[in-house]
Amino acid sequence: MPKVRMGMVGGGEGAFIGAVHRMAAALDGEIELVCGAFSSDADRSRRSGAALYLPPGRVYDDYHAMIAAEASLPADQRMQFVAIVTPNHQHFPVAEAALRGGFHVLSDKPATLDLAEAIKLKAVLEDTGLLYGLTHTYTGYPLVKEARARVAAGQLGEVRKVVVEYPQGWLATREEDTDNKQAAWRLDPARAGISSCMGDIGVHAANLAEYVSGVSISEICSDLTAFVPGRKLDDDGAVLLRFDNGARGILHASQVCIGEENALSLRVYGDRGGLEWRQQEPNTLWLKWADRPTEMLRTGGGYLGPEAAANTRTPMGHPEGYLEAFANIYRAFAGQVRARETGQPADERASDCPGIDEAIRGMTFIEQAVAASASDIKWHAFEQH
Repeated sequence: MPKVRMGMVGGGEGAFIGAVHRMAAALDGEIELVCGAFSSDADRSRRSGAALYLPPGRVYDDYHAMIAAEASLPADQRMQFVAIVTPNHQHFPVAEAALRGGFHVLSDKPATLDLAEAIKLKAVLEDTGLLYGLTHTYTGYPLVKEARARVAAGQLGEVRKVVVEYPQGWLATREEDTDNKQAAWRLDPARAGISSCMGDIGVHAANLAEYVSGVSISEICSDLTAFVPGRKLDDDGAVLLRFDNGARGILHASQVCIGEENALSLRVYGDRGGLEWRQQEPNTLWLKWADRPTEMLRTGGGYLGPEAAANTRTPMGHPEGYLEAFANIYRAFAGQVRARETGQPADERASDCPGIDEAIRGMTFIEQAVAASASDIKWHAFEQH
């Protein structure tokens, strides 16, 4: 079959995450970038498209023009889905326009500017019946999938404790006062929403905790702060978690931990054993036991389960990392698109992509963390939508 055809909104020159999305989409040779509206500035969009070797006629001044023009093309030429890689405030309007225009959507996280938009987005999906994916990248790592499978199989027993940390140090000083565009929009409430730290990385940590542990957050107690003077949004926070099975957890996220890079880590403990995974050493998963030595599992090992194997590309000892995990999300979504359009089932081992339910839980987490931090009430219910 031909490649799945992708359009992109955002991610033009000077953007970080757009290039990552394009590399991830291209890695397996299953997706082709055919068009884009790469910037709200029309000249920048055209320059970006030219740099990506796209035909001038498939580079658009804005996403409205792109959706209208692509919809008018023959079915075997037009884009099939839209990748959204803009700042948060544009996620919902672009997604709604794309879905209403007949195109599937794969969006960077968080899904929307606020929870109300995420709930509206679910209604749009129900109206259109189209596909939606969310790039919670860390769920794409092979050993994260292995960890999830082993917890689900009961190897750790009943989950009791979940500890997830995501410290960074890149916003320890006022980067937003420099020419750092990434810092500027992430700390701007109009573009980022009500949170910087929790909205940018805390939501990844919460998603990872639920994804691997298999239990859902039911209550939170939160303490957020902005350490750097003058900031309107949080740059650090700690959240106590209660889960629906009675387990307890701790979530720590920070953008001001000087010297830290992207130190996401997860520990899950049951009544039989525990596990530990670290994003900066993603090819190792530790299993811990009370009655036998700790085990070290490695990406590519023949002892891993089918989900991990289906999301691994290289033999043992050939490290796979962030781009490959990102590519697993793209490949999974492309598989869903193919399945939808051919009527054939997607490969269950390699079609695991976060969707609208994870989007809504993520936005709920962000809003509840901010509200709980501002409240004198200790515990806040994690509301379901």
